[in-house]
Amino acid sequence: MLIGEVARRSGVSARMLRHYESLGLVRPSGRTGSGYREYSAQDIRRIFHIESLRSLGLSLREIGRALDDPGFTPSALVGDLIRKTRDRIAAETELLTRLRRIDAADPTDWEDVLQVVALLQALGSQSADARQRAALSSADGVPVPVEALAEAALSETEPNVAGALRWALAQSGDRGPALLAKGLGSPVAAVRKRAVQSLAEMPGGEATTHLWNALMDPDVGVRGYAALALGTRGVAEAVPTLIDMIVAGRNDTDAADALSSLASDTATADHIATGIVDRLAHDTTETPVRGRLAQALAGIPGATSSRALVELSHDEDRAVALTAAYLLQLRDAR
Repeated sequence: MLIGEVARRSGVSARMLRHYESLGLVRPSGRTGSGYREYSAQDIRRIFHIESLRSLGLSLREIGRALDDPGFTPSALVGDLIRKTRDRIAAETELLTRLRRIDAADPTDWEDVLQVVALLQALGSQSADARQRAALSSADGVPVPVEALAEAALSETEPNVAGALRWALAQSGDRGPALLAKGLGSPVAAVRKRAVQSLAEMPGGEATTHLWNALMDPDVGVRGYAALALGTRGVAEAVPTLIDMIVAGRNDTDAADALSSLASDTATADHIATGIVDRLAHDTTETPVRGRLAQALAGIPGATSSRALVELSHDEDRAVALTAAYLLQLRDAR
């Protein structure tokens, strides 16, 4: 078969076939009487093999080795191709993400584009000061893509920068909660905690819903941050977790303050007091726990909490009894 017919049937141009021949990849098995290249069925099969390997991303040099070296094993080469392809996909994905964020900022000219690019680079900087300045730049009217802010907030470990990012997200509009909620699905508890801390500063019902869902988190720290935020929002479902925090001595002062905020109506106050009394009745309640629960009762109005304090004023531990008696005196004075 002559080169023109081979090119037509294989889809490989005559020019490329000549290039393959110059590299020694495919050598026509014969020549016609007029000197034209003539390809055998085996030559054509080799051309299809070359094209198949090219489709995998192999270079022509690698293809030559694969086809001609009997001792060549493909596993190492294929593994290297997989790594290179993953790296390329990661780089392209990162570029696509950056372009989408620039587009979301709705730039009007190239100066705006360059400004957004500079902000994105600053958010990813190794310098905490640079990251903080980028987060706070929205205060100067500079549009910071909310997706970039959310991603940075979920990964930031420096407290001052994290605070600036949470502030910027709270000013960024209504897209923040949904973006932060993605962090609640992370397998890393620290990321989920940062998501809850950021959601706690976001206004609106959507953020509250995501915080409520975080009460089911397997990590006690994540549940605690969610409960504290929900307590300030008047969500009574946070009560059991807040009481657990007081019992465990984990952010117990903040938890007691949150319970006091929730106890603004009689029904909720009685619900909170009943929950504390139930924990006091538990056989394994230790002296420090009773002391913390007594102090929590101080902020809960109503007869149930008063009766509990009266009982605690006769506690076997003198410190607990004195604390409860003092709290009763303060309550009577009011």
